[in-house]
Amino acid sequence: MSNTIRRTAAATVAAALAVSALTALPAAADQGHPGRDHLDWSACQGQADPRQQCATVTVPLDYHDPGGQQITLAVSRIATAKPGLRRGVLLTVPGGPGGSGLGIPASAVKRLPRSVLDRFDLVGFDPRGVGRSTPVSCGLDTPDLAMVKLRPWPAADGSIDGNLATERRIAETCARNGGPVLRSISTANEARDIDRIRQALGERKLSAWGTSYGTYAGAVYATMFPGHTDRIVLDSNDDPDPSRVRRGWLAAFGQGAEDRFPDFAKWASAPGNPDRVADTPEQVRPLFLDLADRLDGAPLPWPGANPAELNGNVLRETMLTSLYVDAKFPDLARLMLAGLGRRPLPAPVLPPEQAVQNTTAVSVGTLCNDVSWPADPAGYVKDVAADRAARPLTAGMPVNAMPCAFWPFEPAEPPVRVTDRGPANVLLAQNLRDPATPYGGALKLRAAFGDRARMVTVDSGGHDVYLANGNACGDAAVTDFLVTGRRPSEDVFCPAG
Repeated sequence: MSNTIRRTAAATVAAALAVSALTALPAAADQGHPGRDHLDWSACQGQADPRQQCATVTVPLDYHDPGGQQITLAVSRIATAKPGLRRGVLLTVPGGPGGSGLGIPASAVKRLPRSVLDRFDLVGFDPRGVGRSTPVSCGLDTPDLAMVKLRPWPAADGSIDGNLATERRIAETCARNGGPVLRSISTANEARDIDRIRQALGERKLSAWGTSYGTYAGAVYATMFPGHTDRIVLDSNDDPDPSRVRRGWLAAFGQGAEDRFPDFAKWASAPGNPDRVADTPEQVRPLFLDLADRLDGAPLPWPGANPAELNGNVLRETMLTSLYVDAKFPDLARLMLAGLGRRPLPAPVLPPEQAVQNTTAVSVGTLCNDVSWPADPAGYVKDVAADRAARPLTAGMPVNAMPCAFWPFEPAEPPVRVTDRGPANVLLAQNLRDPATPYGGALKLRAAFGDRARMVTVDSGGHDVYLANGNACGDAAVTDFLVTGRRPSEDVFCPAG
């Protein structure tokens, strides 16, 4: 047996033992009574839909000590209006990591077809540490909450010295202020928490609709608890590579932006567009890159923003977030027009600081507790230089250091390796040109699931697929699976339109 084969075999055995150990924890036992809901439902605070109810589920801080300290998860529900057609629960798994899911039922009920709403109670939740669940915060200084700090955009000359100092400071502050809840945050624990929600709802099995990071959390749940899964839809899919996890997902922004930017360029040069920035699609990319370079050297004052200037990295960060959905294209175009002196700068819009503190803490906890990151700055310097040359739109940010490079704690357990072991009840939905979770990563999740999964690929750009871009073919495939349980016999490609 060659050394390579020995290493591969050893890794396979280790992965199998890791998943076995994860699911063998005391909390994995089914403690619910099928058909009996154990939750005390009441009106949701500040609810957007009067049909939505809220409750809390108690879960262990540490699943190795299920009788020890407990924390709470906030859960929401909109019950089906037709109990006679009810199949069960459709749990919505939010993205992020760090995104709130408590309000998803109230928004999803407006979009989901009646055939789905008739068959499922829509259930949302704030994951461990998020929002109305037992929350966490790093207590970061306001300047470190700027997205150009939270995403590690290099300096104008490519230097990452400032990034390394920032990431070290964020890591040390989060480790000091986050407490035991932050240390307990991981994707494996989110999967265990989901199963506790299932038990509290009195369900033998649950269906799930995970989006973005929620696809990875959903895939881990389907791996750890395959016997408790019904119909699993994973929408805008993360690469599940267990050796990299979030480091790999950050790197995916480089390819994702390159895949998606041509859609913006076509829109931003269309005749009749009031926010038109160029005459042809081919002119938009060099115009953007040149403007970002100029703003690196000569930022424009932008009072009230964080930071209080329009610099090259603020423009690049706006580019990245604007590529998520066509409706945000004007945000980037208007900022470009302002940078070119053809428009005034728009009024800055800042999210509530408390919400950013919370999301940042949960994101750091997940990124750093799931898998160890390289600690040698030289490796990041080399990777950033190469990536800046290969993918100038994102300027090396996707392969730069994050707080995890300085995280003082080792992961409590190995990351879960998604496999093909379990029922064939998973449907992946994926746009071809997704800026955050590119098509290439979705193919890797599809391969990891093997025959457990089918994939519906839509010739569309943006992040989110199901009911998000008006593609009737893609929407129908997901709806049919949720309503009937029938997966396509093979992977499906849906043309644009």
